[in-house]
Amino acid sequence: MVAKAEWRHGNRYHRFIVTTLPQGMSDPRHLYEQIYCARGDMENRIKECQMDLFSDRTSSHTIRANQLRLWFSAAAYVLLTALQRLALGQTSLETATCGTIRARLLKIATRVTLSVRRIVLSMPDMFPCQHEFALAHARLRRLRQAI
Repeated sequence: MVAKAEWRHGNRYHRFIVTTLPQGMSDPRHLYEQIYCARGDMENRIKECQMDLFSDRTSSHTIRANQLRLWFSAAAYVLLTALQRLALGQTSLETATCGTIRARLLKIATRVTLSVRRIVLSMPDMFPCQHEFALAHARLRRLRQAI
C-alpha cells in the first residue's frame, strides 16, 4: 500500500493506492507518479475526446457509420495534439485542452477570398488569439519547408 498526504491551502489531501505487486517490486514514488497518475491522465484524455471532440456521438443506425465517426474523432485528437506539440509550445495554449484549442484557434469567423494564384484569409481585427495563431502558422510553415 502506498500513501500520499498533502497539505494545500489549509486543507488535507490524502490518497491511498492498494496494489497486488509484491513489496520491493516497485518504488512507491514510481508507483504513484508513473502508474497511478498516468492512469488518471489517460482517463482525462479519454474524457477530452468524448467531451471536446464528440467521440461519444455514435447515434447512427449502422456500426460502420459509428466506427467512421469514432475514427474522425481519433484523427482530430491526433491532429490537435500534434498541433499543440509542434506549433503551440511556449504559448498560452501549450497546455490547453483540445476543446480550448478548437474554440480559440479554429472556430473563428474568417472571410475567404479566392484568386487565381492564392487563397486569402481575412481574420477579424479583434481576434483575441492573433499572436498564438500567427506563431503557430509560422512554426508550421517552417516545419513544412524543412521536410
